[in-house]
Amino acid sequence: MIDIGSGNTKGGYFPNGNTKDLKLFELTWGTKSTATATDKRCEEDKSMANFKRQLPRIITGAVNTEVIYAVNESGAYNMSDNIAFSGSISWAIANLLFPELIDNSVVAVTYDEVVKFNDLLANNCASVSDAVIIKNIKDKTLDKIGIAKEIKKVNQVFDQKSFIAGTALLIKIMRQFECINEKKQFFLLKNGQVGWISAYVDQNIGK
Repeated sequence: MIDIGSGNTKGGYFPNGNTKDLKLFELTWGTKSTATATDKRCEEDKSMANFKRQLPRIITGAVNTEVIYAVNESGAYNMSDNIAFSGSISWAIANLLFPELIDNSVVAVTYDEVVKFNDLLANNCASVSDAVIIKNIKDKTLDKIGIAKEIKKVNQVFDQKSFIAGTALLIKIMRQFECINEKKQFFLLKNGQVGWISAYVDQNIGK
């Protein structure tokens, strides 16, 4: 489980099912810190167009180096078939990508689905508004009022810059776990950080 926070990313897993030994996964990058670093590179030109030009340079530079190290150091690549992400960016993407699953606490996604969603955010952010998403829902049995309320929450928490920065960070981590010969199953968890935090506290109390 990997929790992408605002300023950093933390998580971990239990190697070989040993619940007494948590192997940590840590990054100094989070949704807001990635957006802030990108914004600094923009200097005087704070336009969205320039932000989108600078973001890949942050992701393929310092972020990429840290992600590679974190994945290798954790040993999770070979040990884990299922990678779960939590944190506000995971909650946001899960709700907008699959609004019909608004009541599900866990949503399965593929790497390609998140990449496609990020392209949509970058090029047509208006398409993830509550009005547009609700209009595109054809299933009349769904609670459209409840879905609209949750989508509004997402759009109140994230502006376009922080959204694409957080999604780009998520994609970079997913990409490091994904390859032709080693396909992983990815999940987005809502309020899923409780699990690894409990294990982390328990381990440190033992020390």
